[in-house]
Parts: sequence; C-alpha cells; structure tokens
Amino acid sequence: ALAHGCTGKGNDQVRFELTTRYLAPSLKVIAPVREWEFKSREEEIDYAKKYKIPVPVTKSRPYSIDWNLWGISIECGKLEDPWNEPPEDAYQITNSLEKAPSKPEYITIGFEKGSPVSLNGKKMDTLKLIEKLTEIGGRHSIGRIDMVEDRLVGIKSREIYEAPAATILHTAHNELEKLVFSRDLFEFKKLVSQRYSQLVYFGQWFSHIKECLDAFVEKSQRFVTGEVKLKLYKGNCIVTGRKSPYSLYSEILATYTEKDIFDHTAAKGFLEIFGLPSKLEGMREKK
Repeated sequence: ALAHGCTGKGNDQVRFELTTRYLAPSLKVIAPVREWEFKSREEEIDYAKKYKIPVPVTKSRPYSIDWNLWGISIECGKLEDPWNEPPEDAYQITNSLEKAPSKPEYITIGFEKGSPVSLNGKKMDTLKLIEKLTEIGGRHSIGRIDMVEDRLVGIKSREIYEAPAATILHTAHNELEKLVFSRDLFEFKKLVSQRYSQLVYFGQWFSHIKECLDAFVEKSQRFVTGEVKLKLYKGNCIVTGRKSPYSLYSEILATYTEKDIFDHTAAKGFLEIFGLPSKLEGMREKK
C-alpha cells in the first residue's frame, strides 16, 4: 500500500497518486487525513500530543512545511490571510533582508550542456552545488517567494517558498540561454518551460507529453555551455557577466565604435519589407 498524510485539498496527493497509478496501479492508497474527522491543524496537534507522536509544529507555529533539496514550501497559520506579512519565524533557511550581509557577494556558475557543473571555478556534483548555493543564497536572502496560487482542486492558496539555489540557478541558466540561443529558440523554449512546469505541478511526470518535452529540452541544451557571474545582495540576484564558446553575440556587429562592421545601409531595405504590414494596416484605417 501507499500511505501519505495529504489532506483532500492538497496538491501532493495528486502527485503521489498519479505516480502510483502509473508505476504500481495495484497498490492501495491509504490517506488517513482525508478520512478522519479532524477539522483543524490544532486538532491534529492535540491528537499527536495525546499519543506521544513527535511533530515539529505547535499551536503558536502551526505552519505546514515541506522540505526537499530544491527548497521549502510553507503554509497555514497567519499565512492563510493573504494580507498578512509572513512572520519571520515561518522562514527556515533564508535570512531576512535586515539580517543579510551589508556587502554583496559575487559568484560564478559554470554550465555544460545546460547542467551546472562548477561554482567559482571549482567542479562540483549537482547535489553539492545545490547545497552550497542554498547556503550562500540563504545568507543573502535570495529566493523568498510569497504568492497566491491555484491548486489542482480549484481553490486558491497563499504559499511561501524558500528556494535560494533554484532562484540563482534559474537566473544564471536563463541568461546563458539568451547568449547562445537564437531569438526564435529562446521564445519557444519559454513556452515549453511553462508547459513543462505545469505538467510537473500537475503530477504528470510520467506522461508521454512530458517525455516528448524532455527530448526537446535535451536537444536545446547542446550549446548551453559557459559561465555566468552573479552579484548577490539583500534579496537581489543580479547577472553581471556571461560568456560561452558558443555565444551568438558578436562584438564587432554590436559595437558603436570604429570596429563596427554592421552594414547600416541594409536597414533601409529591411524596414521596407518588415514595415509593409504596418504600412498596409495604416492605409486601411484611413479609408
């Protein structure tokens, strides 16, 4: 059997049970919280206390906290009113802006075919790199997210997230893609990323469409190799430099110095063609 502690309105129940249906459909699912008559987290805390079950929450701090390598999600308690500022005691791994260092910290992340492989020039496996970025980013208050999201069951939920490593890596990776992707690929990849995220959020990790998108993403990352330099300062993750052996950036085409080799006379013909639809629409409006 598969046993989990999700409520009837949570997202994780969907992810657990869709995965079970795919991998082991014969397993029985046991979800006590959906069947028992608890009306509040306070009742659950009382039950745990009565039967001497250790739980990391109290009535004064009744937060529901889920924690994994990628980050932390936090809900319940004062967070249920979306007007309330999150209490500082809700956060687990990130400093407040006030307690973050007063001096910025610069880091450089290296990528090979889209995967992060080094930090400040030192090769690291992915696990170690994420752990290190969580530590560094958390120190600088990076990755705090406060949002209202739409749960799968149809209700809106106010959630707090802490994801220092994810925020830093996403920022760096996105910037490297800008450097090596064509405009069309970069724009299309954003659409794919959005749909991919939805599939994962909806618990459809083992779906055929997700498998197809995996193939696209893998192919797209062929030239995503290089380094990105970032400045971390009081909640801000700022890209300050990027380089790649596969960069599509050409300084002699982009420069405004005497080294410029761009043919400016070609712009006239380009604008005649590119601007033709605008010209025709304008003429139609004047009829």
